[in-house]
Amino acid sequence: MSLTLYNTMTARKEIFEPLVPDTVTMYVCGPTVYNLAHIGNARPVVVFDTLFRLLQTQYDTVTYARNITDVDDKIIAAAREGERSIESVTTEFTAKYREDMAQLNALPPTLEPHATHNIDAMIALTRTLLEKGHAYESQGHVLFAVESMADYGKLSKRSLDDMLAGARVEVADYKRHPGDFVLWKPAADEDPGWDSPWGRGRPGWHLECSAMIRAHLGDTIDIHGGGRDLIFPHHENEIAQSRCAHGGDYVRYWMHNAYLDIDGEKMSKSLGNFHTVRDLLQSYRGEVLRFALLSAQYRSPLNFSGELLDQAQATLDSLYSTLREVQDVAVDMEVNLADEPFYHALNDDLNTPVAIAEIHALCKQLHKAVPGEKPALKGRILAAGNLLGILEQDAVEWLQNAATSDAISAAAIEALIEERQAAKLARNYARADEVREELLAQGVVLEDSREGTRWKRKSD
Repeated sequence: MSLTLYNTMTARKEIFEPLVPDTVTMYVCGPTVYNLAHIGNARPVVVFDTLFRLLQTQYDTVTYARNITDVDDKIIAAAREGERSIESVTTEFTAKYREDMAQLNALPPTLEPHATHNIDAMIALTRTLLEKGHAYESQGHVLFAVESMADYGKLSKRSLDDMLAGARVEVADYKRHPGDFVLWKPAADEDPGWDSPWGRGRPGWHLECSAMIRAHLGDTIDIHGGGRDLIFPHHENEIAQSRCAHGGDYVRYWMHNAYLDIDGEKMSKSLGNFHTVRDLLQSYRGEVLRFALLSAQYRSPLNFSGELLDQAQATLDSLYSTLREVQDVAVDMEVNLADEPFYHALNDDLNTPVAIAEIHALCKQLHKAVPGEKPALKGRILAAGNLLGILEQDAVEWLQNAATSDAISAAAIEALIEERQAAKLARNYARADEVREELLAQGVVLEDSREGTRWKRKSD
């Protein structure tokens, strides 16, 4: 079975073949650590974590790098505003980013290079570009000359003039062309800075990723991912720097996820619809957020709303309810992925909605299955869940755990169930019904069976 991926550079789906057999290199642009990650930041994390999981089923070695940008104008501004050191800001928000992404069931990347740990590589790349005539010095800055690259703009498929018309480009008198971008900039005495041949300064944002990719993954990598907002100028400028300095393809497959809208509008602080992952985790479990982000194919826009989250919660509750029914059934994990429709869907450019639909189909089969068929079906459902980063929790705990801290506790629920059982034994059916209604009002559903009374929390 062949994995196909949509390559932004060629604007078509292509069969994926790594440069080195059985070895994959993938780089995804990570956070600038000056604030909490918002839900839009989480989409590429979930998308490329899913791809990471898929690639690991097919290749012996998969090296997944996701950087930490820990030197930037926004970080400096945040430190000044909070009267804090740069290090305290970056340390805090790097840790919180990792915590929040872990709550979304995202696996840690293989490598997590920090910009500040790779300054020498950035200086070396800048020097090479100067030597090859693709950069110039001006007023303490070193800039890349966009007109020195014949096919600049190939990724975004626009001419230089078109790109400049639709982008925020700094107009400065030290630039030869408005589209020239900073490789190295002077640093004020009070700001972070490093000694260089061009004076004390710090790198430009675009330079960081190019230098870290070469330092940790090589001159050419297989996959580079990120959000569509990075196509221009960030990824376009990465290509310019790396190809002009070292030649080669730089990246063989470019992948970009589409935007998130919030309740039908573009997410924006000015609109007041800006949601951090940490805030959303106060009301929804991380797996619910992940499932919602996977509910649309990654290249499709996604309207992120309370309704979508509630639907994701209800769907996961249904899937976990199915697994609870077979909690005592041994699981057969000898799954031949190549035969699985959910696996075919993921190999078709990460078609997660179809993969989710195939899980539902397996659950329907499980409901109708005879005992001898259940271990294999359970194993297939769990294998699909593992690839999507879902259904990895204990089913009973999932259905009984509360998403919010103000919900009735499990101990209180069990006490009321015992009181209800005692009332039934005493033929006090009115009290038994009252207990059921009391629990229902608090979002708890009782299910009576021959084995006793089970309960779960409502998803709405």
